Amino acid sequence: MPEVHARRRAQAWARALDACPEATALLVTSLANVRYLTGFTGSNGVLLLSEDAALLGTDGRYAVQVVEQSPDLSVHLDRATLPAVTSVWHSGGGGVLAVESEHLSVSDLRALERVIGASPRETTGVVEACRMHKDASEIALIDRACTISDEALQAILPRIHAGVTEREVARWLEAQIFALGADELSFETIVAAGPNSAKPHHEPSPRPVEEGEFLLIDFGAAVGGYHADETRTFVIGEPADWQREIHAVVARAQEAGRATARADADLRSVDAAARSVIAEAGYAEFFDHGLGHGVGIEIHEAPFLGPRATGRLPAGSPVTIEPGIYLPGRGGVRIEDTILVAEGPSRSLTTSPRDLVVLG
Repeated sequence: MPEVHARRRAQAWARALDACPEATALLVTSLANVRYLTGFTGSNGVLLLSEDAALLGTDGRYAVQVVEQSPDLSVHLDRATLPAVTSVWHSGGGGVLAVESEHLSVSDLRALERVIGASPRETTGVVEACRMHKDASEIALIDRACTISDEALQAILPRIHAGVTEREVARWLEAQIFALGADELSFETIVAAGPNSAKPHHEPSPRPVEEGEFLLIDFGAAVGGYHADETRTFVIGEPADWQREIHAVVARAQEAGRATARADADLRSVDAAARSVIAEAGYAEFFDHGLGHGVGIEIHEAPFLGPRATGRLPAGSPVTIEPGIYLPGRGGVRIEDTILVAEGPSRSLTTSPRDLVVLG
């Protein structure tokens, strides 16, 4: 996709100049950002971007791959990639170098300073801002990842009953995700039963699921480098009144969040719409993470929805809406969808039922 990547680089350069007008080049060191701007997927890569040129650096392990994935770019191969690429630029005239401050280690900063004889200018979120709005090809990949996620979940639900372990459920789901055509998992699958479901990022254990317990499953497929993110909470056997109550509260909060998540909505207002439902039900202290985040090349990327978020939702941005209530020692509920923000009502890309489904 050379034309697509060239268009993205032009947009990123324009944003870099907005952030740092005196810059003559931007050094991109985030691998996700390098991939977005060039198509290169190697584990070592930096991009030196300027008004009329782009130099992609990697090392000899990727000599063939980089030409295949980024045929339109000049490439420099050197194991000491970052200083080597910067040296090429500096020896050609140099100027004022801008860097991605949040993606540069102190040791790499010092190496750059030795090469250019000065401190680079710091920028934040230049390429990430470009990545928030997805084009049609990106949305298609995320949509496919979400469809695979939904289908995989529905395929394994009949197998779940009291006595199976969290780890067994996770492995069944992951195997189904790959069987349906995913390239990779979006992240390590979360399967949390009983009191473990009150831990938002619990790791699946050999613990068996027991009758009367919540079972929280947070998972996602990835296709073509783009991710899905989905959470559903089930109950094994007949639910207790308290389980019905908190699931219903989270479901109302999630619906409020999805309804508010429209193009140009204030990020904090979207979070507040869902959070207020939980607070009014008396569970404010048991929802202590942000409402959601962007999804794309990274599983967590801008924009971020939370009480301290700033900015507005752009149209064409896939984000998660994932409120929860977590009662320590008892259990928790999270309901999460990946949605596509639009001018009107947003569209949910994950579509599994959000009701409290009884398993086993």
